[in-house]
Amino acid sequence: MEAVAINLLFSFLNPAPERTIKQALAERWFVSASHEVLAEAGEYERGIATWLNASLGPKVTHYLQRLQQQVSPSSLAVMQSTGGTMNAATAGQSAVNMLLSGPAGGLAAARFIARQTGFSKLLTFDMGGTSTDVALIDGDIRLTNEGSIGPWPVAVPQVDMHTIGAGGGSIAHVDAGGILQVGPQSAGAAPGPACYGQGGTQATVTDANAVLGRLPAQYFLGGNMRLDLQAARQALDALAGTLRLSRHHCAQGIIDIANEHMVRALRVISIERGYHLDDFHLCCFGGAGGLHVCALAEAMGMQQAIVPNQGGVLSALGMVVAPTSRQLSHALQQPLAEVTLSELEDILAQLQHQGKAALQEEGIATEQMRCECSLDVRYQGQRFYLNQVWDGQLQSVASRFHAQHEQRYGHRLNIPLELVNVRCKVSAGAAVNRLPRTGHRTRALPTSHATLTGLAQPVPVYWREDLGSEQVVSGPALIAETVSTTLLAEHWQARVDPWGNLILCLNKTQH
Repeated sequence: MEAVAINLLFSFLNPAPERTIKQALAERWFVSASHEVLAEAGEYERGIATWLNASLGPKVTHYLQRLQQQVSPSSLAVMQSTGGTMNAATAGQSAVNMLLSGPAGGLAAARFIARQTGFSKLLTFDMGGTSTDVALIDGDIRLTNEGSIGPWPVAVPQVDMHTIGAGGGSIAHVDAGGILQVGPQSAGAAPGPACYGQGGTQATVTDANAVLGRLPAQYFLGGNMRLDLQAARQALDALAGTLRLSRHHCAQGIIDIANEHMVRALRVISIERGYHLDDFHLCCFGGAGGLHVCALAEAMGMQQAIVPNQGGVLSALGMVVAPTSRQLSHALQQPLAEVTLSELEDILAQLQHQGKAALQEEGIATEQMRCECSLDVRYQGQRFYLNQVWDGQLQSVASRFHAQHEQRYGHRLNIPLELVNVRCKVSAGAAVNRLPRTGHRTRALPTSHATLTGLAQPVPVYWREDLGSEQVVSGPALIAETVSTTLLAEHWQARVDPWGNLILCLNKTQH
């Protein structure tokens, strides 16, 4: 046995018994106590989070210790599922808070880019090889306590995203009813799509893009990997024969189905939650995102998009621009009308003190810290709650809750409100606060031309690193780079901003 999980029924109200048990066991085992993992009501959700933390903790701790030794004397920080970082020395004790650290890194970078460009409202999709993660940023990353990993609820704070099994490596197949389907099975990294030339024989989304001419073979991974287009064609032909379609019609069908899967996910995270997307930009990242961004924007009725610089590895940027932070909570479960301002301020002060003490241990000065408080509120008798920013006024919290509930669910109720949890986020600045401007303004010319299925004339292919600041490229065109490729569709224009991001705009007069 490596670890022990402790979950007493009312530890969120009185953690003393759990502390006593932990002290008795801590010398022999890794001990995860529920009041430290998730100090909130709901013994099942709290218990699952504590069990996951105990299961992962020893492995994560040992790995981080070895990694820290390898990078010493440099400091080492670890991304959390909330989009903030924490010191590796203590991260192993909170392993459950790192389950979504990879996707959270991409969102941290997207938030950074939004603030840098001035576009504070983004609808994001991160399309990799196996899956696509979609999320919404409205000034800041939205968090949720209703996430899950497989069959298990994970009630610790994490980025609010919707994940589907649609990525570049998603396998296309014909189901029992003779209908073309895409995913959720994936070709993975080995053997990968057929066009990778590593033995894959099943048609994937990447193979469909390659066959349609959207992946210039000579530029893939900066020319360091040659695509096997013949293998991709053979994989498509086998599937097309079953469906009695041409190769190109089959490839386009795969793309259309994958796009529809992603559009549904984007609607779930935005329109179905009451958001109007008129002033949102669609932001794509992940290696495959740029090939689908224009089609998805049009399907969502959006006319603006962003393809970030180095978008294929955007999660890595997120690791260095994410703030150091802690998310703390305290369960209250009390009618909002009975909560006194002094009681609430005392709880918030305790949470702020805990968060600041944790950041001080990482060497961060108090004057660099920022505290943001919020309240979880619900109608009495409801299971779920809505999080409200705390502005010091209980009455305004109630008013904003009713308005948000009506936006989200289409109605408001004339029944009392209940305060469920008090939350506090304590954060400090990131290692990198801004990126340098690209500087050069030379206007790059196409490096070659490519033939895209469905278009009568070859389209220009640009090498992204050659594009000058403020240069405008009109579609249809391909913009290739080392880590991804962007398909600029007909009637779309791309402007290169001072930081190398592509700002896409649909020309409504031509569309």
